[in-house]
Amino acid sequence: MESKAVSDRKQKAVLIKEKIKTIYFYAKQRYGSPRITIELQVDGYEVSRNTVAKYMRELGLRSKLGRKFKATTNSKHSHTIMENMLDRNFTVSGPSKVWVSDIAYIRTKGGFLYLTTIIDLYDRKCIGWSISNGMSTQETTLAAWKMAVKNRNITKGLIFHSDRGVQYASEKFTNFLDSYKLITRSMSRKGNCWDNAVVKASSKP
Repeated sequence: MESKAVSDRKQKAVLIKEKIKTIYFYAKQRYGSPRITIELQVDGYEVSRNTVAKYMRELGLRSKLGRKFKATTNSKHSHTIMENMLDRNFTVSGPSKVWVSDIAYIRTKGGFLYLTTIIDLYDRKCIGWSISNGMSTQETTLAAWKMAVKNRNITKGLIFHSDRGVQYASEKFTNFLDSYKLITRSMSRKGNCWDNAVVKASSKP
């Protein structure tokens, strides 16, 4: 039985390594272990970032992205943080039951632009988005939200999930969502990118 378990682990490792290579070259060798781990998690693979990093070293794979990552999430603020109501339940039975949102960056010759997306988990359709030069609540989350409610009706009990970024936790955005009186807000746990992995994979630049 022990030898069979060892064999199963080896087969799983081979499978994951092949998947890592597929993601790595599909992304034109730009993804490092954090981003590849997210992609694997979204696809249903139970694997840690440390394991992915180890396999990448064994395969000789290294991200060729020369410039530093541009942070879009500022969670160091005094605004109210909501509980993680979604709890990684990324499969829903109908529209407007769960919307997820994230802010990504786009590198251009003239500098960075910021892409805010809102996705309905039912059909994974992007129902609201905003591209902005700045990262204020007005330019990012509010603009994307206003588009989303034009494209899809809100139903009672809708869960709106995001990370803990100041654009989502700000009083301006919070008061705007609370005015609908139909929405349950949800936020990822501290330092846990997997809680919002489904939208990060869908809105990658």
